[in-house]
Amino acid sequence: MTDLLIATTNPGKIVELQDLLQGLPFRLLSPAEAGIRLEVAETGATYAENAALKAAAFCAASGLLTLADDSGLEVEALGGAPGLHSARYSPQAGATDADRRALLLKNLAGQPQPWRARFVCVVALAEPGQPLQFAEGECRGEILPAERGDNGFGYDPIFYLAGLGRTMAELTRAEKNRLSHRARAVQAAMPLLRGKRES
Repeated sequence: MTDLLIATTNPGKIVELQDLLQGLPFRLLSPAEAGIRLEVAETGATYAENAALKAAAFCAASGLLTLADDSGLEVEALGGAPGLHSARYSPQAGATDADRRALLLKNLAGQPQPWRARFVCVVALAEPGQPLQFAEGECRGEILPAERGDNGFGYDPIFYLAGLGRTMAELTRAEKNRLSHRARAVQAAMPLLRGKRES
């Protein structure tokens, strides 16, 4: 069975990606399972560039087919922020997801509602000796002024899906894995992954 390295150390992302990729004929490995300790500076100007940096670095370190993603939350009232800097939005050292959510809500205070937003995800696939390949997904919603739900991670408790009447953190794992930006990006990457398996 072909190994597929999931190039992230974020535990929430690892669980999500393992769920999304199950059923494919790959043995899914986290960096820890592959014995790789690597920090990649996300210096790209786009989600695709950051995903490419991570995929290429982990692929080079492991020699394995590698999947990486970069994602972010874009809020219209903040001119698309936090965007690329979603995971590093708070300037305080050791900031938690809750700290980042609190800062976002503080920066939105006084702005007229609804606070329209979207999650964006770009997946990059790297294979030794082959060009990088990409797939993208998005999920549109709005930001709520108060947290709801205990599932998910990151900005999920304040990201509201009006069509469902629930936040991303109120969805079951199965529901999120059908609707999220990461789910849509992985779905778009499926033909690329199947091609890797058949080549």
